[in-house]
Amino acid sequence: MKKPNIIFYFTDQQRWDTIGCYGQKLPITPNLDRLAQEGVVFEEAYTAQPVCGPCRALFQSGKYPTELECWRNNQALPPDVKTVADYLTEAGYQTAYVGKWHLASGGNRFGEGEDDYKTKPVPLERRGGYRGFWRASDVLEFTSHGYGGYVYDENNKRHDFDGYRVDCITDYALEFLDQYDNKEPFFMTISHIEPHHQNDREHYEGPEGSKQRFADFELPEDLKLPGSNAAEEYADYLGCCKSLDDNLGRLVEKCRELGIYENTIFVYASDHGSHFKTRNRDSHLNGYDDYKRSCHSACLHVPLIIAGPGWRGGKRIEDLVSTASLPKTWLAMAGIDVGTSMTGENLAEIAGGTAKTRSNEIFAQISESRVGRCIRTPEYLYSVYAPGKDGKTYPGSDIYQDDFLYDLKADPFELHNLAGDARYAAVREDLAARLKKAMVQAGEMEPVILEAGEKN
Repeated sequence: MKKPNIIFYFTDQQRWDTIGCYGQKLPITPNLDRLAQEGVVFEEAYTAQPVCGPCRALFQSGKYPTELECWRNNQALPPDVKTVADYLTEAGYQTAYVGKWHLASGGNRFGEGEDDYKTKPVPLERRGGYRGFWRASDVLEFTSHGYGGYVYDENNKRHDFDGYRVDCITDYALEFLDQYDNKEPFFMTISHIEPHHQNDREHYEGPEGSKQRFADFELPEDLKLPGSNAAEEYADYLGCCKSLDDNLGRLVEKCRELGIYENTIFVYASDHGSHFKTRNRDSHLNGYDDYKRSCHSACLHVPLIIAGPGWRGGKRIEDLVSTASLPKTWLAMAGIDVGTSMTGENLAEIAGGTAKTRSNEIFAQISESRVGRCIRTPEYLYSVYAPGKDGKTYPGSDIYQDDFLYDLKADPFELHNLAGDARYAAVREDLAARLKKAMVQAGEMEPVILEAGEKN
């Protein structure tokens, strides 16, 4: 039996509730919703690191960013780590990468003279094992805008584009499919930057006309908090998401045209969500006033939909899962068992109901805005931070303190912080113990966790 092709189509900063099968009322994602009806929807999927570079390091390696010294942006993926692309190449797969990479620049840890590839070609040794088709920029938001920009190919040749960015990045993915010889299976990552805001313009850049087309959006309750810029930006944000879906449809149709659709697994996810400047406003957060870098669900809760051979039936999975499990899951799709070499689970076992006893909880690491950690269960979200430690300088700490505790059943939009509330003392004690255990499992030291207001 031929091994399946795998397409990882992932977005940047996309909230789960922008998608129809997760409750979005506007017709933003008809193509993805059709895949969801065929495949598997993970209703409660969460990222393990809501920052671009660290999350991508995890996706490529199956290891927590703190294990790789990739715990913040501008830290290059170590060249000696065995990646998903390495494993798949050994197993006879062609590999291709299109879009935003964000893992080549920074750190100068490996002895090379050059260390900044943000707007330059990424050399082969810094491509994480992708040795074939390559149409990428290390930091795509630095080499492009919503309309127009450039990427580089596997021969370091620059390719300029002048249309809408999502369309053009997808064009490169279609270029790979058009030249695919169907002799070996392939794994292709398509890493879009949308719906991430454009850094140098501080706006979400949807296709022209998005503000008018999606003016009647319903703003999620958690985005109505003070400081939010969602009222001005959300229509363009949804415009980005609609374009992502349109282009997913182009890929599906191309696979049908080539006769490979039935043997291709589509994996749709995002690196993290967006809180639209509603969080990260406390004094200990180093002045960050941004869109992510927090343990709140607005940042962590992401879409995760898988459809294709072995992933059929229109299933909806309510278990909490981490996208840290994606690398292990992709390799399992290809018949590769990495055992404990990668973190997480084979999500096929959860989807198929064959998973052994598991803790229904997720763990996440936070950097840059703070040194933070959190654990989430179906009932509670508990987060801690390291007092006095700059999240851009320190990867972790031996001392943390309660940051927030939410009762998710009573407070689904995470508006009422219960840290320090005596009524939840036993809950807090249990969650702190679980969090320490999760940190140790992630390769960190077991810390001391102080209660809210407690002095060290």
